[in-house]
Amino acid sequence: MTKNFDIEDINLAPEGKKRILWANKDMPVLEQTRDRFGEEKPLAGLKMACCLHITAETANLARTLKAGGADIVLCASNPLSTQNDIAASLVKDFDIPVFAIHAEDNTTYYNHINEAIKLFPNITMDDGADLVSEILKNHPELHSTLYGSMEETTTGVIRLRAMEKDNVLKFPIVAVNDAHTKYMFDNRYGTGQSTLDGIIRATDILLAGSTFAVAGYGWCGRGLAAKAKGMGANVIVTEVEPIKALEASMDGFRVMPMKEAAQYADLICTVTGDIDVISEDHFENIKDGCYICNAGHFDVEIDTKALSKLSTKINKNVRKHVDEYILNSGKKIYLLAEGRLVNLSAAEGHPASVMDMSFSTQALGAEFLIENRDKLKNKVYTLPYEIEHKIASIKLKSKNINIDELSEKQKAYLSSWESGT
Repeated sequence: MTKNFDIEDINLAPEGKKRILWANKDMPVLEQTRDRFGEEKPLAGLKMACCLHITAETANLARTLKAGGADIVLCASNPLSTQNDIAASLVKDFDIPVFAIHAEDNTTYYNHINEAIKLFPNITMDDGADLVSEILKNHPELHSTLYGSMEETTTGVIRLRAMEKDNVLKFPIVAVNDAHTKYMFDNRYGTGQSTLDGIIRATDILLAGSTFAVAGYGWCGRGLAAKAKGMGANVIVTEVEPIKALEASMDGFRVMPMKEAAQYADLICTVTGDIDVISEDHFENIKDGCYICNAGHFDVEIDTKALSKLSTKINKNVRKHVDEYILNSGKKIYLLAEGRLVNLSAAEGHPASVMDMSFSTQALGAEFLIENRDKLKNKVYTLPYEIEHKIASIKLKSKNINIDELSEKQKAYLSSWESGT
């Protein structure tokens, strides 16, 4: 067992191992990929630094990468998302170095990222682009030796495309988040379910009959709004993009600006990837007793500094993962999970079954990157459809779902322009 790690408590490993193996039973695509990787060793000799949420599902991805021959190290992509028992099991049971402790401070968080960088990786995996950003800013010695990186989340892809636009990328990026097998399932169904799970665990709120405001109607927002509606909430959507706002309206949701929604909402959740979605301009409008939380990657969507400034008293942990802010007017606002990812801070994150596809896409993305490293430029790439098609086909088979196949005549018709009315 390696001694090169920094975790909370190695004695938590037995419980972590049980949870890793429990998640694995719902990850058949990743397990099949791991079996093939174990035979073919497509990542042999490679060093991989992975900045991801340290969860049971991530552990099974790490096992797959190691089976493929990679020398791998993990660090956290969010201070509150690390599950200490999982980190302990990865170190003790699977000999994978981990630098992550639940609720670590900001200094420790970046120290851990730099510990992962000390591996001198050929490939990185990111969930939010903090690892890539640190390398680009402070480790020029890696710029020419990195084959590339994979990015897991919407926020990270936004940052990386901005880097590409500013010509600061020094290696190729595979935008795993932009794969259909990721965002159509992980973002929509995973975020929808796990966010509500975190909210309910933290608050014990009855969603039926409540007014629930969702900020943002991207894939994550769509999933959250649909799940909340399914549990009986009266859902309001706030948006800045006209097409998404129109889509939300036609999906049956009320659409209005945040200032207006704040007056009615019993609960507000941000899912945008942008800054100051709930800001000083909104706090005075917010309904007394409202819960506010965030399901976007970074803790910037709610302006917690402004909320603190407006408050005469702050009561920490009035309930686990709930802080009470009392404003000058006497109004109370309840902030969940310090404004960080509520689904990973107050719950366990996405179900393993949906992460099966996302992490299979990550693993095959690493293989794609290695196979094509001499062809790729310093740009952000999406995965070829053939890889996604393979993942979806395996997933369907694992669920005992069969589908039709095109006949040769149908294929010819779809590829021809000559046949008409």
